[in-house]
Amino acid sequence: MQEILDAILADQLDAVGSLPVPEHYRGITVHADEAEMFSGMPTRDKDPRKSLHLDEVATPELGPGEALVAVMASAINYNTVWTSIFEPVSTFGFLRRYGRVSPLTKRHDLPYHVVGSDLAGVVVRTGPGVNAWKPGDRVVAHCLSVELESPDGHSDTMMDSEQRIWGFETNFGGLAELALVKSNQLMPKPAHLTWEEAASPGLVNSTAYRQLVSRNGACMKQGDVVLIWGASGGLGSYATQFALNGGAIPICVVSSPAKAEICRQMGAELIIDRSADGYRFWKDEHTQDPTEWKRFGSRIRELTGGEDPDIVFEHPGRETFGASVYVARRGGTIVTCASTSGFEHSYDNRYLWMNLKRIIGSHFANYRESFEANRLVDKGMVHPTVSKVYPLAETGQAAMDVHTNSHQGKIGVLALAPREGLGVTDPGKRERHLRGINRFRGV
Repeated sequence: MQEILDAILADQLDAVGSLPVPEHYRGITVHADEAEMFSGMPTRDKDPRKSLHLDEVATPELGPGEALVAVMASAINYNTVWTSIFEPVSTFGFLRRYGRVSPLTKRHDLPYHVVGSDLAGVVVRTGPGVNAWKPGDRVVAHCLSVELESPDGHSDTMMDSEQRIWGFETNFGGLAELALVKSNQLMPKPAHLTWEEAASPGLVNSTAYRQLVSRNGACMKQGDVVLIWGASGGLGSYATQFALNGGAIPICVVSSPAKAEICRQMGAELIIDRSADGYRFWKDEHTQDPTEWKRFGSRIRELTGGEDPDIVFEHPGRETFGASVYVARRGGTIVTCASTSGFEHSYDNRYLWMNLKRIIGSHFANYRESFEANRLVDKGMVHPTVSKVYPLAETGQAAMDVHTNSHQGKIGVLALAPREGLGVTDPGKRERHLRGINRFRGV
């Protein structure tokens, strides 16, 4: 790995393809024999620092249509938290099922799982049939893994019957020194960003793009009022940028004055600090409080001059979903991509059917949507939201920060990169966008 890293740091990328690929590399793993380690514990008490390991693992065989990437940096997503606490299920079930698809996918069915669904790095090798990429290319990766052998995915690859999230439902993910990806996951690295900045948008940026902008999601238009839960977080920070860029009117829901200030710096004007206002949508573990939905809806109308949200950007899930369905306007859309506070949602269906509202399920993004989202980052129209960066050896703490929601935006992880700030090849472009790039730093 050191020879490869030296060539990358010296900008001798043409030499990368001729250097030997190591037989082993360091990666962040969970172990199958520890899948029950948190059994019986409340979710909040499960500690990723105990389950995420930095291990030496064998370099996988490179197959047709695949690429091996030297990972300079990666990032933490909530799926890594789920993997680390073995909720809602152990990911080893995913690996076993994937391993049954073909002799080639059998490589993924191992007693350890190398995790991570983001990366920025340099292509080291490509397998047979790869023509668009070559060793030495600077790349980022989206996390959609598809087989496309059935007709289902050929109008929208997210509909493929063998659709999976790389590094979550497959092995050899991005929180490592090397990663194995399908070549159709690769996209050009934005030249004005550092490795850690370029790695951070991938999953959440593409997810927010499909969920909010794409015709496969809410199909947001100019003037739409968009309620965004967790507007300063990993997903919400990109949704806020897309709303502002697209001429919509974001209502940013946050949980502290510091998070509210971040939203103002992004350009949002309508902000609800749910902690300061004391919203409690559940009376107890089993009973929601519709009076709080109504109070929340009244606050939204105060901010908008009497308008309800055209779109509700949902991802907290159980805690907020009843309120989301209630506050959406007549004929409005609730689009959901996650359930970080719980997977079992309940809401009053009268407010849905009698007011002709729609609930849309949205999951990651197809290649085209991911490419468009990355293009906006490359053009400086959407900026990374990195607030903090950890070394690979401290990935457990990085995941813990996300698990406890004690972070802002995205948390980056340095893999091969020896320090922050490396990888910029267009400093002039960077200078023009530096304020936006650094907006979340140190918060």
